[in-house]
Amino acid sequence: MQRAAIQRIEPTAVLPGGRLTVSGSGFDIRPGHLLDVRLGGERARVVRASPRVLVAEVPAGTPGGRQPLVIEGLEGSTPVIEVGTVLATGVHQVDSPAFDREGRLYATLSGQRGQQTPVSVFRVGPDGAREPFVTGLGNATSLAFGPDGDLYVSSRFEGTVSRVTADGAVTRFADGLGVAFGLAFTHAGDLLVGDRSGTIHRVNREGRSEPFATIPPSVAAFHLAVAPDDTLVVSAPTLNSSDALYTVTPDGVVTRWVEGFGRPQGLAFDRHGVLHVVDALAGDSAVYRVAADGTRTVVVSGAGLVGITFDPTDGAMVVCTDDTIYRIG
Repeated sequence: MQRAAIQRIEPTAVLPGGRLTVSGSGFDIRPGHLLDVRLGGERARVVRASPRVLVAEVPAGTPGGRQPLVIEGLEGSTPVIEVGTVLATGVHQVDSPAFDREGRLYATLSGQRGQQTPVSVFRVGPDGAREPFVTGLGNATSLAFGPDGDLYVSSRFEGTVSRVTADGAVTRFADGLGVAFGLAFTHAGDLLVGDRSGTIHRVNREGRSEPFATIPPSVAAFHLAVAPDDTLVVSAPTLNSSDALYTVTPDGVVTRWVEGFGRPQGLAFDRHGVLHVVDALAGDSAVYRVAADGTRTVVVSGAGLVGITFDPTDGAMVVCTDDTIYRIG
């Protein structure tokens, strides 16, 4: 029997429920034989297999960190895969979490429409411990830190944005913003707020808003991120089988940019200014790195992904589902 050999593994980082595609040769595919694939000691379900390609689903119990990928019949060195480590659970994210300047993470407990949750925003320590930071905000949605160091929180069904100081004091900052979903600050200090019914609002430092750009409406959410050159990037998932990212120049010119996403959601730029996008297509949820020319590369696979951010202290990626936050690398 030919021994298995690996040529390529994609992606090199995964979360539970994600999928690894292993390309090579000599995989032991025979009638009645179930190929044994294990990641971190846990048996992975083989989704598809041929002598040259196999796709395996990451088991729910896989431990975090760098874990060996063991494939039956594979000779030579054992490949190592980065598995995301659970940072926090018991949250409810509908957009991306956010870091402050000191590298502390903030997450929402958003709740269903009209639900009054006991906590609106948590502060999460490096050990994953949650502490209540904000209470009393209805359906806390998107988070962004302003140039003043304060946290800004949108409430999507109230159409408002609130400002939260370092000691947790809350004041109303702006209202009348529609279904307020997606926050990002420009380099000039203006706050951009998405209204998923089709408008991007620009809010000045005094809380006065004006329409900034018009994007086709979304059935779910707007997600925003500002590039190093002050271009705004917007994801706006629809019911179409293929969606795009949009760019908006500082003077409000909208361009339909990268095509072919299934359900684009959270957006974030890493410390090198490279855009990363969560695509939450059912059964194929992943994080993509998007080059300036629009070329996409899958970098993380995981089930039910929603949001993404980067730790400013070390550049590590943090991604979340609706109820769990993971740290990668």
